[in-house]
Amino acid sequence: MTSYVIIGGSAAGISCCEAIRDVDEKGPITLISDEKASLYSRCLLTYLIGGKIDKERLLFKDKDFYKTKNIEALHGVKAVSIDIKKKEIDLDNKKSVKFDKLLIATGASSKRLNIPGGDKKGVFGLRDIIDAEGIMSMLDNVDTAVILGGGLIGLRDAYALKLRGKKVKVIVKSPQVLSQIVDKDAAFIIEKKLAQEGIEVMKGLAATRIDGNDSVTGVTLDDKSKLSCQMVIIGKGVQPNRGLADGTGIKVEDGIIVDNRLQTSVKDIYAAGDVAQAPDITTGGLKINAVWPVAIEQGKIAGLNMAGRDTVYDGSNMMNSTDFFGLAVISIGITKPKESVYEELKYSDRETNTYKKVVLRDNIICGAVLVNKVVNAGVYGVLIAKKVDCTPIKDILLSDNFDYAKILPIVKGFPDKFNKPEFKETVMSI
Repeated sequence: MTSYVIIGGSAAGISCCEAIRDVDEKGPITLISDEKASLYSRCLLTYLIGGKIDKERLLFKDKDFYKTKNIEALHGVKAVSIDIKKKEIDLDNKKSVKFDKLLIATGASSKRLNIPGGDKKGVFGLRDIIDAEGIMSMLDNVDTAVILGGGLIGLRDAYALKLRGKKVKVIVKSPQVLSQIVDKDAAFIIEKKLAQEGIEVMKGLAATRIDGNDSVTGVTLDDKSKLSCQMVIIGKGVQPNRGLADGTGIKVEDGIIVDNRLQTSVKDIYAAGDVAQAPDITTGGLKINAVWPVAIEQGKIAGLNMAGRDTVYDGSNMMNSTDFFGLAVISIGITKPKESVYEELKYSDRETNTYKKVVLRDNIICGAVLVNKVVNAGVYGVLIAKKVDCTPIKDILLSDNFDYAKILPIVKGFPDKFNKPEFKETVMSI
């Protein structure tokens, strides 16, 4: 009987457990998580802070999930090392766990800033429910919050705190917000919307010090100016928690390297989610795509393979979807190409806050940015995933009436299986 160990109890780890149980109903599964809380969605934490949902809405599985699936869940326990020869994991409670098949789904952690004052009361990242609860516990004593970082995490934090009626300032080192996922034209519209809602975005600046004694009283910037505030949230992105693999013989680069079965360089050891550097559809290389749906899919594929059902992972495609005060934003794949081999098709209407861009290489879509009008995001996603030659429909890719119905009859080589009624459901669910 095969024994399974999953390190990590979030999206990838839980998805892996489910997939294993779909194939193997009896093999013992042990899940190890250093968090005491379980079965909650990290991507909903800003909605919790913003007061749009309560803690019960964070749950993405029933509370009896572990019992129903016959899983031994060790929460509040940290895996400290892996012995790949003995197939054994040492835990911080001085115990150890043996495995036949192992999944490393340790996720990622918020990047911290190495500046004076980063350890003061009122300085937070936002990666887990403890961070969220800490932020909410201080809200009554906060008038102004400063967000360090203009990426997706930072802006979602800013949005949540604004919903709570706080004054919010976002400090961005780069010349635009969301510099990793949208271009300057899309960023212009987003920045305008944030300003209209009272969020001040300060670009081209960085914090050099967080001021105060024990608690935060302000931030000093690199232009010597000072901002008064009672809370600082660091939203500078995440870094993969790959430490367990370091020095074990498991191949690592930015994250843990995996193949198209989600297996690492060591037989019977797999990785999935934000820690896994896996095949990427748009680049053809290996990349960490740290988003929830990717973690779910990777966990599932890893679990199936661990349980003996050979399943190929086609690769992930970075897709970010968010909303700022009713302004929807979606980015997919390559959005800011630097090489001349890429072609960009654009449509912009700043009066209606609408922006659409499609990035192509050899007439195959490899990226898209949509602001405000995002209804066709799923269609673009399918075209990217299937690497469809869009030459016959290139002139209508940005039109308002472009949809899946216009694609099927005219795109040469589009798989017949998508020319069925259920295709619409597939597209609209992406």
